[in-house]
Amino acid sequence: MSEHKVFSMAFSKIYALYVQKAMKKNRTEAEVVQIICWLTAYRPEEVKKQVSSGNDFASFFAAAPKINPNTSLIKGGVCGVRVDEIEDPLMRNIRYLDKLIDELAKGKAMVNILRN
Repeated sequence: MSEHKVFSMAFSKIYALYVQKAMKKNRTEAEVVQIICWLTAYRPEEVKKQVSSGNDFASFFAAAPKINPNTSLIKGGVCGVRVDEIEDPLMRNIRYLDKLIDELAKGKAMVNILRN
């Protein structure tokens, strides 16, 4: 089975797209970082280091301290696929992040995005 193209994409490119999407909807880069930190347990300075490192998405998630145990609360679809039904762990984590950024761009409150 071939690897998904997104796995080898530079995290910095995807990060820039996340920030751009958020800012178009009057949200901030700090909120994007907060979401990434919630999902992966990276500290904000570690997220910035990952952005500048040139790592791909697979390496970014492989190096993550841990995935938040509350990801099971993330429901719904992104790109026509239900995130809670994705079997590949890496793809599921990528889609969780996509879903959280989508919720940010749609104006959802951070307390709800972070499943608090």
